[in-house]
Amino acid sequence: MFPRLDYIEWIAGRPEVALYDLGSSDLRGDRDHEPTVVPAPLEGLSDPPAGATLETQIAGEYGVHPERVLVTPGASTANFVATAAALYPDAGTNGDGEPDDGDSDEDAAPTALVEKPGYEPLVEAPRAIGGTTNRFLRPEDEDYLLDPDRVAAAIDEHTKLVTVTNRHNPSGRLADHDALAEAAAAAADADARLLVDEVYAPFGSDTDDGPFGGPTAADLDAAVVTGSLTKLFGLGDLSVGWLIADPEFVERARSVLYHLPGNAGPSRALGMRAFHNVDALTERAHGLIAENHALLASFVDAHDTVDAVVPDGSTYAFLDVDGVDGDELATAAWDEGVLVAPGRFFDDRERVRVSLGRTPDHSAAALDALGGVIADLD
Repeated sequence: MFPRLDYIEWIAGRPEVALYDLGSSDLRGDRDHEPTVVPAPLEGLSDPPAGATLETQIAGEYGVHPERVLVTPGASTANFVATAAALYPDAGTNGDGEPDDGDSDEDAAPTALVEKPGYEPLVEAPRAIGGTTNRFLRPEDEDYLLDPDRVAAAIDEHTKLVTVTNRHNPSGRLADHDALAEAAAAAADADARLLVDEVYAPFGSDTDDGPFGGPTAADLDAAVVTGSLTKLFGLGDLSVGWLIADPEFVERARSVLYHLPGNAGPSRALGMRAFHNVDALTERAHGLIAENHALLASFVDAHDTVDAVVPDGSTYAFLDVDGVDGDELATAAWDEGVLVAPGRFFDDRERVRVSLGRTPDHSAAALDALGGVIADLD
């Protein structure tokens, strides 16, 4: 119960002291990590008119009814309550809405099927609440594409949830809507749900009609999608996230959320300000994405010993340096003040995850420093 989250423990405090930050995945730009009452991107912006709510604003961005929206303290909380709600949809009842007397026979633990490589908190969340985790592959030799046939083949009688990230974390690969629809259908056939963490979906996307200009699975019947203001807008200070699903699932997720701390009032108010000015914030974010993506793609192209897929529009990638494993490279980089994440936290010890979320000037200098580390290890 509640396994350690090694990656979260490892990364804590490092971005604040790194000379060159290639580990933070949010688009902070030129902001430092010191807390402020009003985050700089929101200073001087107008607030929404009276009567607006965060739920209605999020619903408007996704084109859904507000009853399909649950606001949470960040996307991590949204993912956690979604996992609990999917694995234990009838918790506290006998399955017919009647109170459970606790004497019924227990079946095998419910299972979540999670992509591999994947993000550690999504892998461990089912285990934290007494479930189990199985994995399906997004192979590197297939450029980490989401293959619905692999999903369908890995589902078993105990599967209650299939979990994916889109963009894929750690590779940056973006799944198209058809692949997500097929994966959702495979989950639905097993009376399970598809959880899609979409915090990176708008990065460099050319979709015009989705939330923040990115694609979404929110229109799929069996899907639960999560998002936040952290990654695209660099507003992790607010801890504003959300979950979108059908009303029945949202109510079950809400019953789980009652066990956890909720959003502070000032965070909700500033979150509403962010949504009221979403077009301007999105324009800023996409400008930063375009410049940092170009820097990352050029870095990989310029280094023959570096192997990586850098999908269009992605500011992060999973790098494999010839003859150097991920821990060796991450340690050598840290000794020079460069923060990169060892691939062992993402199911592949040979790689490191590199993310460009600061200004282009900072990112260019950081990549130069990483290039020097790689040259010294050759």
